[in-house]
Amino acid sequence: MSTANSTIGLQNTLDNAKNTWEATAPEQIKEIYADGIADVIRQNVIANAKKNDDIAPDFTLTNAVGKEVSLSELLKKGPIVLTWYRGGWCPYCNMTLHYLQEQLPNIQLKGANLLALTPELPDKSMSTAEKHQLQFEVLSDVGNKVAKEYGIVFKLTDDVADSYQKGFDLHGYNGDESDELPLAATYVIGQDGKIVYTFLDAEYRNRAEAEPILKALDNLNN
Repeated sequence: MSTANSTIGLQNTLDNAKNTWEATAPEQIKEIYADGIADVIRQNVIANAKKNDDIAPDFTLTNAVGKEVSLSELLKKGPIVLTWYRGGWCPYCNMTLHYLQEQLPNIQLKGANLLALTPELPDKSMSTAEKHQLQFEVLSDVGNKVAKEYGIVFKLTDDVADSYQKGFDLHGYNGDESDELPLAATYVIGQDGKIVYTFLDAEYRNRAEAEPILKALDNLNN
């Protein structure tokens, strides 16, 4: 599996992967996925999502080994970096998760914890080996219940949904046939529950870099 090289930055790594894919992908597939991104914009998801100065909705979800994890309880220990990924089937998500693992010591030095949410079923979220490589909590948000409270859920176009279903069985990964996914959103949440940093993008191959996340954590500590 490819991992993000922190020396060149996450987005450069993702852009390289995107360019490689676009050089070989069939034109029809590229058009389907481009229309899918345009449709997320048409659904006005970003405008309705939680943003800076909003209070982050509390939640309790289970991690990969079935333990309940609560946002409000973790906030008692320090700020939270909360991020969503679409699924282990998404190479851009996997690159991002490994990049965040590389950045975890820097996040922890700021007194913060990192949480990753996914709509996948717990036993589908990642392979056992990957679960052991990541040293932060990965929580299953089955049915996108928490993602909906944050306003970041969108419905796939029929063509994208069909491509995903035929390609890797999205319904099997998520345990439903909703054809809904969350944006690859990232938030920094202060101990008072207020959101102080927001990353939202309809383009799923764009993700939050560490620098603004760490800067937001620094601002909380000042």
